Amino acid sequence: MSFDANAVKELRTRAGAGMMDCKNALAECGDVERAVDYLREKGLAKAAKKAGRSAAQGLVFSYIHTNGKIGVLLELNCETDFVAKTDEFQHLGHEICMQIAAANPQYITVEEVPVDDIEREREIYRRQALEEGKPDNILDKIADGKITAFYQDNCLLEQNYIRDPKVKIKDLVIAEIAKLGENIIVRRMARFAIEA
Repeated sequence: MSFDANAVKELRTRAGAGMMDCKNALAECGDVERAVDYLREKGLAKAAKKAGRSAAQGLVFSYIHTNGKIGVLLELNCETDFVAKTDEFQHLGHEICMQIAAANPQYITVEEVPVDDIEREREIYRRQALEEGKPDNILDKIADGKITAFYQDNCLLEQNYIRDPKVKIKDLVIAEIAKLGENIIVRRMARFAIEA
């Protein structure tokens, strides 16, 4: 199947994959939309294989927002010092810092949220739904949906990327794992803000 250079360029931009991977995906799938999904699935599979590997190298990134009232520190780890020095890794660190500055996540992963906090939120959502007159048999479903939204608002890796809301931060990390061939872990973060 034939495709033009613009299709390859669009796919590289959207999927964050290398040129040969994009060409192969287009040849396999036939169009950009299906190729994006194909590359994301392939990236998920690659990332899953690398997830257990140690990531003891990396960098500490800092970001100060232009108004000087918001600052971020981020520890982003990878497997080797070589990868930590690549433009791709450094770009990822910068983008995650900007995400933290803009979206103010409280946790990195869903697993970090204390169980007590989740149970308290779930009970609040159940009571809200009950107050709105929702039937008892769907209160748990409503609460589960709101807990998912809570994770998307408060957990960095579950947040929608500020530059492309169709992409989650964990998808950015997975794409870089697939591209760079090393496990990448968001280890720690801190956000500082001067409140007016």
